[in-house]
Amino acid sequence: MSFAPYRDRAIGTRHMVSSGHHLATTTAFQILEAGGNAIDAGVAGSLVLSVVQSDFVGFGGVAPIMIKPTGSDPVVTITGLGAWPKLASLAVLNREHKGAIPDGVLRTVVPAAPDAWLTALDRWGSMSFSEVSQAAIEFAIKGFAASDFLCAMLASYEADIRRWPENARIYLPGGGPPKAGELFRQEDLGRTIQYMVDEEQAVAARSGREKGLQAARDAFYRGDIAAKMVEYHRDNGGWLREDDLAEFAVEVLPPVVSAYKDIDIYTCGPWSQGPVLAQSLRLVDGLNIESYGHNSADYIHLLVESLKLSFSDRHHYVGDPNFVDVPVHQLLADDYVSTRASLIKLDRAIPGMPAPGAISEFQIHQERSESPSSEEFRESTQIDTSYICVVDETGNLFSSTPSDAMANTPIIPGLGFAPSSRGAQSWTDPNLPSVMGPGRRPRLTPNPAIAVKGERQWMPFGSPGNDVQPQAMLQVLLNVFAFDNRLLEAIEQPRFATFSFPRSSEPHPYSPDLLQLEGRISKSTAEELAARGHDVARWPDWDWHAGAVCAILFDTETGILEGAADPRRSGSALGW
Repeated sequence: MSFAPYRDRAIGTRHMVSSGHHLATTTAFQILEAGGNAIDAGVAGSLVLSVVQSDFVGFGGVAPIMIKPTGSDPVVTITGLGAWPKLASLAVLNREHKGAIPDGVLRTVVPAAPDAWLTALDRWGSMSFSEVSQAAIEFAIKGFAASDFLCAMLASYEADIRRWPENARIYLPGGGPPKAGELFRQEDLGRTIQYMVDEEQAVAARSGREKGLQAARDAFYRGDIAAKMVEYHRDNGGWLREDDLAEFAVEVLPPVVSAYKDIDIYTCGPWSQGPVLAQSLRLVDGLNIESYGHNSADYIHLLVESLKLSFSDRHHYVGDPNFVDVPVHQLLADDYVSTRASLIKLDRAIPGMPAPGAISEFQIHQERSESPSSEEFRESTQIDTSYICVVDETGNLFSSTPSDAMANTPIIPGLGFAPSSRGAQSWTDPNLPSVMGPGRRPRLTPNPAIAVKGERQWMPFGSPGNDVQPQAMLQVLLNVFAFDNRLLEAIEQPRFATFSFPRSSEPHPYSPDLLQLEGRISKSTAEELAARGHDVARWPDWDWHAGAVCAILFDTETGILEGAADPRRSGSALGW
C-alpha cells in the first residue's frame, strides 16, 4: 500500500543521532559538534536518557552496547548486564515467595550500565566522563520539562511508586505525578554522577584520562556509591554486597551474526534475546517472505509463526552462556532452520507455543509447570527501555538499548537511582536455562543490533518493548531491505506482535495464540488471521506497546546519513 510519512526525514552527510528522547538526541549531537566521536556521543546520550527517561532507563540499570569502529575493525558487543549477587538464593524464592521473584530488593542484580559506559569510553571513546556527563548532571539538578509520555507513565505507575518513600519523594513531587511541561528534578542523581566526575578529575589531573575513567568506575563500584547500595541492602533484606560490586566487570564479546539475503545482521549473544532476531531472519529468509503482500494476512502469519518458533527455542535453550551451553550455531544452521520452517503451514497457526527443535547432544529443558495465562497480562507492564544510535563522520557506529525500571524496586536514599531490577527476567524453575542463581545473569530483553548490506549500507537499530523488541526490529528491517521503504516510512508502517510464549519478565505470563495488530491493519486481514487460529486483539494506531524503533541508515559510498525515530514514543533524529 502507498504510505506517506507524517514527518520529514533527518538527512545528513557528517553525523547523525537517533534516540528515544529529543534531549538525549540533542546532547549526543552537541558532543559530535564538539569533536567527540560516536562512542562519546552515544554514552552522553545514554546518560541523559537515564535522567529524562528514568521511568524506563536506570542510571544503575543495564546498558547493552554494540559498536562498529571505523575502518576494518570488527563489530563488538558490551554486555552491560549484571549478575545475581552471591547471596542470591533460589531456595528462598521458592520457599518464601512460591517461586515468584518479588518486587523490591530481591530482584536486584549488580548494576552494569556505569561499567558499560565507562568501558566504551575507555576503549573506543576520546572524551572524559566529565565531558560526556555534563548535560545529564544539569538536567538532573536544574530540571527539565517533563514530557507528556513521562507524565503518563508516572501516573500509570503511581500506586507502585508509592510503595517506597524515596521513589514517591522523587517521582511524585507535591504528592502526585508531575504535569506535562513542569520542571522535573532529580538532584540526588545529579550529585551521584557529579561525585563520579569529581573522583575522575582528581585522578586524571595527575595520572591521565585512562586512570581518571578508572577512578570514576571505582567511585561507583568500590567507593561511597557502592557503600550506600550495600548498606541499604543489608538493612532491608537484600542480597547485594561489597564483593558483588567490586568484582564485577562487563564483557566485551563478538556479536552473533545472521543473514537475510545479502544482508548480514549483528545481534547480541545469548545473554540476551538477540538470537530471536537472528533466528527469525534465517527462518523468513527461506520462506520467500518478500513475495507476499506487505502486511497481508499471509505475510503477517508467516512472520508470526517464525517468531513463535524462535521464541520457543529462546525459552528452552537460551540462558547465560557462562553457565549454560547455548547451541547458537545449531539454532542458525541451514538444516536446523529448514526443519523448523517446515512446521509452518500457510493456512493454519501452530497452536500456542511450538515445541522446541531437537538438537543433537543438547537436552531440551523441560519446565516443571506452564507459565501463568491471564488476560490481566495481555500486554507487558513490567520493564521497558529506550534506545540510542549514533554514526559519526569517520564511520564509527554506536547502538545501545539502556534500560531499567524505577517502579518495581526501591531507589537508594541519597543516590537517586535503584540498582538494577533486571533479575525479574530470570526464572525460578531449575529446569529452564535462564534460572536465577548466584553469579548468573538474567536473559536480557534489550538487544541493540546493526545490519549491513554489501559492506556499503550500515544500519544501527533497536527498540524498547520487552518481548516486542525483536518483533518490531524484524518488521522494520524487512520494510527497509525487502520492501525498499525509506527509513522513516519503514518505521511508521503498521505493526503487529505475537505473545504466544512465556514472556521474559516476572510473572512470565503466557497468552497462547495472542496476536496484537495495530489499528491500521485492515479488518479483513484480522479476520483472515483469526480464521487461521490466531487470537487477534487490537492495539490503537501508533500504540507505544508496539515498540519504538530508532535507526540510522548510512551509505558509505555516498556518505548520506538518514536518521529516523518512531512516532509511537517521544524520540527524535538529528544530523548534519
